[in-house]
Amino acid sequence: MSGEATKAIDTNILWGGGRSPFSVSYGKMMMWFFLISDALTFGGLLASLGFMRHKFADTWPVSEEIFFHFPFTHAHLPLMYVALMTFILIVSSVTMVLAVEAGHRMDKKNVILWLSLTVVGGLFFLGSQAWEWSSFIAGPDGDFSTWLDNASLTNNPYLGPDGVPGAVHYTQFFFFVTGFHGTHVFSGVVLNFIILMGVINGKYEKTGHYEMVEKVGLYWHFIDLVWVFVFTFYYLL
Repeated sequence: MSGEATKAIDTNILWGGGRSPFSVSYGKMMMWFFLISDALTFGGLLASLGFMRHKFADTWPVSEEIFFHFPFTHAHLPLMYVALMTFILIVSSVTMVLAVEAGHRMDKKNVILWLSLTVVGGLFFLGSQAWEWSSFIAGPDGDFSTWLDNASLTNNPYLGPDGVPGAVHYTQFFFFVTGFHGTHVFSGVVLNFIILMGVINGKYEKTGHYEMVEKVGLYWHFIDLVWVFVFTFYYLL
């Protein structure tokens, strides 16, 4: 019976090639390959972070005691601004979903709206990360006027040459992991902006599909997912 069913299918269709077995375009498949390789890189960084945290458990800082500043206020709000950054980035992932959905309906107006909001969310996150880095370097008092003061750096247990080992490693991982992720967010914002310009100029209406929006959407969702892991393993645990 199975032999008869196989014969009913043209041999050229079965073995001729030239078609995706999962109906996935070449561009989306290559994006998935890239995201898998990038996920392994972030996985290695977070695994290294876990190892060093276990090794220096006695002197490893508590994030709540470091990231308690909030812009335009002197209130003590542990991790509240980091939580806000995380929320905005997750919301930007929702707006990207809506942009992709509008693209499937060939709704240019809503693609522009939702993709623009995604870019704004990404810019907010990048600006917030720059502020967070600055407040970390400034030290516990969060005074930016002492940002490059040698005395301030020397007295900062996280940056000074005589810093506690656990705190120094904590700082190194903070700048490298969040910086590496921030680079991804920056490149995502640039890609989203380029695609947005193409949408505004009617490029994808001419091609008859908005697949490019979907491909950059995959990248953007990956960035958001990685940050959830960074936020959990670096700030919360």
